[in-house]
Amino acid sequence: MIRVLLVDDDPLVRSALSLMLGGQRDIEVVGEASNGEEGLDLVTELEPDVVLMDIRMPVMDGLEATQVLHQRPEPPHVVVLTTFDADDHVLRAIASGADGFLLKDTPPGDIVSAIRTVAAGDAMLSPSATRSLVSRLRSTTSSDRVSTAADRLTVLTERELEVAVCVGRGLSNSEIASELYLSVPTVKSHVSRLLTKLDSTNRVQVAMVVHDAGLV
Repeated sequence: MIRVLLVDDDPLVRSALSLMLGGQRDIEVVGEASNGEEGLDLVTELEPDVVLMDIRMPVMDGLEATQVLHQRPEPPHVVVLTTFDADDHVLRAIASGADGFLLKDTPPGDIVSAIRTVAAGDAMLSPSATRSLVSRLRSTTSSDRVSTAADRLTVLTERELEVAVCVGRGLSNSEIASELYLSVPTVKSHVSRLLTKLDSTNRVQVAMVVHDAGLV
Protein backbone atom coordinates (compact mmCIF):
# COMPACT_ATOMS: atom_id res chain seq x y z
CA MET A 1 0.00 0.00 0.00
CA ILE A 2 1.33 3.44 -0.99
CA ARG A 3 0.77 5.95 1.79
CA VAL A 4 0.07 9.46 0.48
CA LEU A 5 0.01 12.83 2.25
CA LEU A 6 -1.80 15.76 0.61
CA VAL A 7 -0.33 19.25 1.18
CA ASP A 8 -2.40 22.06 -0.37
CA ASP A 9 -3.96 25.22 1.04
CA ASP A 10 -7.17 24.72 -0.97
CA PRO A 11 -9.56 22.38 0.88
CA LEU A 12 -11.48 21.71 -2.33
CA VAL A 13 -8.34 20.49 -4.06
CA ARG A 14 -7.48 18.25 -1.11
CA SER A 15 -11.02 16.89 -1.07
CA ALA A 16 -10.97 16.16 -4.80
CA LEU A 17 -7.59 14.43 -4.59
CA SER A 18 -8.63 12.43 -1.55
CA LEU A 19 -11.81 11.29 -3.29
CA MET A 20 -9.92 10.36 -6.45
CA LEU A 21 -7.17 8.45 -4.66
CA GLY A 22 -9.57 6.80 -2.24
CA GLY A 23 -10.81 4.53 -5.01
CA GLN A 24 -7.37 3.01 -5.64
CA ARG A 25 -6.68 -0.38 -4.07
CA ASP A 26 -2.95 0.25 -3.66
CA ILE A 27 -3.09 3.87 -2.44
CA GLU A 28 -4.13 5.24 0.95
CA VAL A 29 -4.44 8.94 1.82
CA VAL A 30 -3.07 9.07 5.35
CA GLY A 31 -3.38 12.80 6.01
CA GLU A 32 -3.86 16.35 4.77
CA ALA A 33 -2.05 19.63 5.49
CA SER A 34 -2.83 23.20 4.47
CA ASN A 35 0.76 24.49 4.27
CA GLY A 36 4.33 23.28 4.09
CA GLU A 37 5.00 23.62 7.80
CA GLU A 38 2.01 21.45 8.69
CA GLY A 39 3.12 19.04 5.99
CA LEU A 40 6.55 18.63 7.58
CA ASP A 41 4.98 17.85 10.95
CA LEU A 42 2.64 15.28 9.41
CA VAL A 43 5.47 13.62 7.49
CA THR A 44 7.22 13.05 10.82
CA GLU A 45 4.03 11.74 12.40
CA LEU A 46 2.56 9.67 9.56
CA GLU A 47 5.65 8.59 7.55
CA PRO A 48 4.01 8.70 4.10
CA ASP A 49 5.64 7.16 1.05
CA VAL A 50 4.61 10.00 -1.29
CA VAL A 51 3.70 13.63 -0.66
CA LEU A 52 1.55 15.54 -3.16
CA MET A 53 2.82 19.09 -2.63
CA ASP A 54 1.35 22.38 -3.82
CA ILE A 55 3.79 25.25 -4.49
CA ARG A 56 2.02 28.44 -3.42
CA MET A 57 0.90 28.13 0.19
CA PRO A 58 0.96 30.39 3.27
CA VAL A 59 3.44 30.03 6.14
CA MET A 60 5.80 27.80 4.11
CA ASP A 61 5.54 27.13 0.40
CA GLY A 62 5.90 23.73 -1.20
CA LEU A 63 9.37 24.26 -2.63
CA GLU A 64 10.84 25.22 0.74
CA ALA A 65 9.05 22.31 2.42
CA THR A 66 10.39 19.91 -0.22
CA GLN A 67 13.93 21.18 0.31
CA VAL A 68 13.63 20.72 4.07
CA LEU A 69 12.23 17.21 3.60
CA HIS A 70 15.16 16.14 1.44
CA GLN A 71 17.62 17.12 4.12
CA ARG A 72 16.18 14.34 6.26
CA PRO A 73 17.82 10.87 6.31
CA GLU A 74 14.94 9.01 4.62
CA PRO A 75 12.58 11.54 3.00
CA PRO A 76 9.36 10.55 1.26
CA HIS A 77 9.01 10.95 -2.47
CA VAL A 78 7.51 14.33 -3.43
CA VAL A 79 5.30 15.12 -6.40
CA VAL A 80 4.80 18.85 -6.89
CA LEU A 81 1.24 19.42 -8.10
CA THR A 82 0.62 23.00 -9.15
CA THR A 83 -1.35 25.34 -11.38
CA PHE A 84 1.85 26.91 -12.72
CA ASP A 85 4.44 25.38 -15.05
CA ALA A 86 6.83 28.33 -15.36
CA ASP A 87 10.43 27.35 -16.10
CA ASP A 88 11.71 28.63 -12.77
CA HIS A 89 9.11 26.59 -10.87
CA VAL A 90 10.15 23.42 -12.68
CA LEU A 91 13.84 23.98 -12.05
CA ARG A 92 13.36 25.04 -8.43
CA ALA A 93 11.18 21.99 -7.75
CA ILE A 94 13.84 19.67 -9.17
CA ALA A 95 16.62 21.47 -7.33
CA SER A 96 14.62 21.17 -4.11
CA GLY A 97 14.46 17.41 -4.53
CA ALA A 98 11.01 16.82 -6.03
CA ASP A 99 10.61 13.48 -7.79
CA GLY A 100 7.73 14.64 -9.94
CA PHE A 101 6.15 17.80 -11.32
CA LEU A 102 2.53 17.78 -12.52
CA LEU A 103 -0.08 20.41 -13.28
CA LYS A 104 -3.37 20.32 -11.40
CA ASP A 105 -5.26 19.88 -14.68
CA THR A 106 -3.40 16.60 -15.26
CA PRO A 107 -5.94 13.79 -15.89
CA PRO A 108 -6.70 11.81 -12.70
CA GLY A 109 -5.33 8.61 -14.17
CA ASP A 110 -1.99 10.28 -14.87
CA ILE A 111 -1.79 11.61 -11.30
CA VAL A 112 -2.38 8.10 -9.97
CA SER A 113 0.28 6.74 -12.35
CA ALA A 114 2.72 9.43 -11.20
CA ILE A 115 2.24 8.43 -7.56
CA ARG A 116 2.95 4.80 -8.40
CA THR A 117 5.94 5.77 -10.53
CA VAL A 118 7.70 7.88 -7.90
CA ALA A 119 6.84 5.38 -5.16
CA ALA A 120 8.74 2.82 -7.24
CA GLY A 121 11.78 5.11 -7.33
CA ASP A 122 11.34 6.63 -10.78
CA ALA A 123 10.81 10.30 -11.71
CA MET A 124 7.74 11.80 -13.35
CA LEU A 125 7.46 15.14 -15.13
CA SER A 126 4.44 16.42 -17.01
CA PRO A 127 5.05 16.89 -20.78
CA SER A 128 4.93 20.68 -20.39
CA ALA A 129 7.41 20.57 -17.51
CA THR A 130 9.73 18.37 -19.55
CA ARG A 131 9.57 20.84 -22.45
CA SER A 132 10.34 23.72 -20.08
CA LEU A 133 13.31 21.86 -18.60
CA VAL A 134 14.77 20.84 -21.96
CA SER A 135 14.28 24.36 -23.32
CA ARG A 136 16.07 25.92 -20.35
CA LEU A 137 18.94 23.43 -20.55
CA ARG A 138 19.42 24.06 -24.26
CA SER A 139 19.38 27.82 -23.83
CA THR A 140 21.92 27.84 -21.02
CA THR A 141 24.32 25.10 -22.08
CA SER A 142 27.90 26.35 -22.39
CA SER A 143 31.32 24.77 -22.79
CA ASP A 144 31.99 25.33 -19.08
CA ARG A 145 28.76 23.63 -18.13
CA VAL A 146 29.51 20.66 -20.38
CA SER A 147 33.01 20.38 -18.93
CA THR A 148 31.73 20.57 -15.36
CA ALA A 149 29.13 17.87 -15.98
CA ALA A 150 31.67 15.63 -17.70
CA ASP A 151 34.04 16.00 -14.74
CA ARG A 152 31.27 14.98 -12.33
CA LEU A 153 30.67 11.80 -14.32
CA THR A 154 34.32 10.68 -14.06
CA VAL A 155 33.64 9.25 -10.58
CA LEU A 156 31.29 6.64 -12.08
CA THR A 157 32.23 3.13 -13.12
CA GLU A 158 31.55 2.08 -16.71
CA ARG A 159 28.36 0.27 -15.69
CA GLU A 160 27.18 3.18 -13.55
CA LEU A 161 27.70 5.51 -16.50
CA GLU A 162 25.59 3.23 -18.69
CA VAL A 163 22.83 3.32 -16.10
CA ALA A 164 23.17 7.12 -15.80
CA VAL A 165 22.73 7.52 -19.56
CA CYS A 166 19.60 5.36 -19.40
CA VAL A 167 18.28 7.55 -16.59
CA GLY A 168 19.03 10.57 -18.76
CA ARG A 169 16.93 9.01 -21.51
CA GLY A 170 14.02 8.80 -19.10
CA LEU A 171 13.96 5.01 -18.81
CA SER A 172 12.36 3.37 -15.78
CA ASN A 173 14.22 0.83 -13.64
CA SER A 174 12.51 -2.07 -15.41
CA GLU A 175 13.35 -0.63 -18.83
CA ILE A 176 16.99 -0.12 -17.81
CA ALA A 177 17.11 -3.70 -16.51
CA SER A 178 15.82 -5.01 -19.84
CA GLU A 179 18.20 -2.90 -21.94
CA LEU A 180 21.34 -3.64 -19.90
CA TYR A 181 20.43 -7.25 -19.05
CA LEU A 182 20.37 -6.59 -15.31
CA SER A 183 17.91 -7.43 -12.57
CA VAL A 184 15.67 -4.64 -11.29
CA PRO A 185 17.23 -4.81 -7.77
CA THR A 186 20.68 -4.41 -9.35
CA VAL A 187 19.49 -1.37 -11.30
CA LYS A 188 18.08 0.13 -8.09
CA SER A 189 21.46 -0.38 -6.41
CA HIS A 190 23.23 1.35 -9.29
CA VAL A 191 20.78 4.26 -9.19
CA SER A 192 21.33 4.64 -5.45
CA ARG A 193 25.09 4.83 -6.00
CA LEU A 194 24.56 7.37 -8.79
CA LEU A 195 22.60 9.61 -6.44
CA THR A 196 25.38 9.41 -3.85
CA LYS A 197 28.31 9.89 -6.22
CA LEU A 198 26.68 12.75 -8.12
CA ASP A 199 25.40 14.38 -4.93
CA SER A 200 21.85 14.29 -6.32
CA THR A 201 18.55 13.91 -4.51
CA ASN A 202 16.56 12.40 -7.37
CA ARG A 203 16.78 10.88 -10.85
CA VAL A 204 15.91 14.12 -12.61
CA GLN A 205 19.06 15.76 -11.25
CA VAL A 206 21.09 12.80 -12.53
CA ALA A 207 19.43 13.20 -15.92
CA MET A 208 20.35 16.90 -15.97
CA VAL A 209 24.04 16.08 -15.43
CA VAL A 210 23.94 13.53 -18.26
CA HIS A 211 22.20 16.04 -20.54
CA ASP A 212 24.70 18.76 -19.65
CA ALA A 213 27.56 16.40 -20.52
CA GLY A 214 26.00 15.86 -23.95
CA LEU A 215 25.57 12.10 -23.52
CA VAL A 216 21.87 12.09 -24.51
